[in-house]
Amino acid sequence: MALIDKHKIIETNGTLLLVGALLVVTVGGIVEIAPLFYLENTIEDVEGVRPYSPLELTGREIYVREGCYVCHSQMIRPMRDEVERYGHYSLAAESKYDHPFQWGSKRTGPDLARVGGRYSDEWHVDHLTNPQSVVPESVMPKYGFLADRYIEPEYIEDLMKTHRIVGVPYTDEMIEVAKEDFVNQADPWSDSEGLLERYPNAQVRNFDGQDGITEMDALIAYMQMLGTLVDFSTFTPDASR
Repeated sequence: MALIDKHKIIETNGTLLLVGALLVVTVGGIVEIAPLFYLENTIEDVEGVRPYSPLELTGREIYVREGCYVCHSQMIRPMRDEVERYGHYSLAAESKYDHPFQWGSKRTGPDLARVGGRYSDEWHVDHLTNPQSVVPESVMPKYGFLADRYIEPEYIEDLMKTHRIVGVPYTDEMIEVAKEDFVNQADPWSDSEGLLERYPNAQVRNFDGQDGITEMDALIAYMQMLGTLVDFSTFTPDASR
């Protein structure tokens, strides 16, 4: 009872409660923040993670523009039910070139962190055109108009330069040939050797099956690479982090 009575003094005194709360927050902040000053890098380098190709980056911009992150997260939590459903838990390194990141806070639809390669391009086209045709209970709106919007890499160099300002390691060469890489990734008959050297494991093909490059192509190119860059069969976490 004596301890409860003393606690009552703090609860009924606004000044004491404020001081106590500030003290707790300060101690907690120091414990969490201070160790970060002794780390050269808080994100573990992981083999395979690379910047987005020009077409993938354009697709990501469309993904953000259409608000896909509102209903789909891209963060698999390290819990058994999540790992068994979606795959290996998400690594911070997988989002280090995302500005802004797409972790999300709500799942009306499934997590998309490992969606790459799970479905065919044709499935994605059908799903985006009419979600209910493949998932009857879906509340997702239709995005068939993306297949009617043809795009050119007019501003891709500026977009990549902007991302370089915030730390994405796009080289001068990558930016110089960005328009060519943009076009080549959507053309299975193109000379994509240089593209694949700059962006290992980039997928080269006509993603929506139509002539020309559409917003549908770009969005599917982005989604088909999500979760495919890291080989988790050989990945070993750095226990020091």
